Amino acid sequence: MADVLPLVEARLRTALGEPDARAAVTFLGTDRVEVLRFHEGDIVRYATLGMSAQPMADPTAVVADPVAGPRAELVLSVRAGLADTDKVLRPLAVLAASPQVEGVVVAPGASLDVGEPLWPGAPFTSVLVAEPGGLVEDLELDAPLDPVRFLPLLPMTPNEAAWKRVHGAQALQERWLTQGTDLRDPTRTSVPLE
Repeated sequence: MADVLPLVEARLRTALGEPDARAAVTFLGTDRVEVLRFHEGDIVRYATLGMSAQPMADPTAVVADPVAGPRAELVLSVRAGLADTDKVLRPLAVLAASPQVEGVVVAPGASLDVGEPLWPGAPFTSVLVAEPGGLVEDLELDAPLDPVRFLPLLPMTPNEAAWKRVHGAQALQERWLTQGTDLRDPTRTSVPLE
């Protein structure tokens, strides 16, 4: 079985350009996860590399299938220069390792929480996993492997995360849209939720 990570990195480079920095994090009992940083104008993007090495397993399965199952990487886009967002590398790696560590399947509409600010002074401790396909196209792999999906992450304030738990991901995204929320602003405040 071919290693998928070189193909994933090639897809990221095709879509986002050359990374200007990369960092690696390894957690006990998990595969290494890298986070690549890309700059495009005033936007900085952080993409994980390593989450897709293994398929995500159904947490109710007795034995994880080593071949079949969804594969994904995470992509976070923020405005550059407004906050020390480079400190998001470790929280992103934690989120990318969560399928291996906690046996979760990360999918659009899910909330992921790191329990601390995503970067120093960030008003966000969690993210909403958005629909893939806009920024980086899915990477088709040879059968029977599932494609690798590149899942955008949208930072949520604790109030937004609580509101999303009650009303759902779609309702929160519609609220952001109607309020004209700049989801790439690393210093933004919570959207009005009345």
